[in-house]
Amino acid sequence: MEVLRSKEGGLLRWEDIQKMKYTWCVACEVMRLAPPANGSFREAIPDFTYAGYTIPKGWKAFWTVHTTNKNPTYFPDPERFDPSRFEGNGPAPYAFVPFGGGPRMCPGKEYARLEILTFIHNLITSFKWTKINPQEKISYIPSPIPEEGLPISIQPMPN
Repeated sequence: MEVLRSKEGGLLRWEDIQKMKYTWCVACEVMRLAPPANGSFREAIPDFTYAGYTIPKGWKAFWTVHTTNKNPTYFPDPERFDPSRFEGNGPAPYAFVPFGGGPRMCPGKEYARLEILTFIHNLITSFKWTKINPQEKISYIPSPIPEEGLPISIQPMPN
């Protein structure tokens, strides 16, 4: 809403997107709690031991996003929605990787950020929406899925 108030109308500009720091923190916290991907497979290059188990070279291991995103070492009170976790320097490196990390970083990360922030801006400034069933539960099979499909009601906001 601050970005909207600071404009004299017209479309969002790159400078406006750069001002949406807290909105990006909110988007990151949403991706932490409901990741866009469940994880990925990796192949063991050498034999290695982890937690007392030997993983032979060539074996495939599946890393799940939730094992990191909900790890209280990196995210205290991991079930609580708290966008402030991403302010400042944010979480430790490789503790939050919705776009990958290091050499496997998604080349579309900044484009995705632009799309996400533009969508949120237009949704929040143009519509008032409410959950039809505020008590709806979320199930994870294996992705987070609202049990009733998350029906919402959308009405244009008055100018």
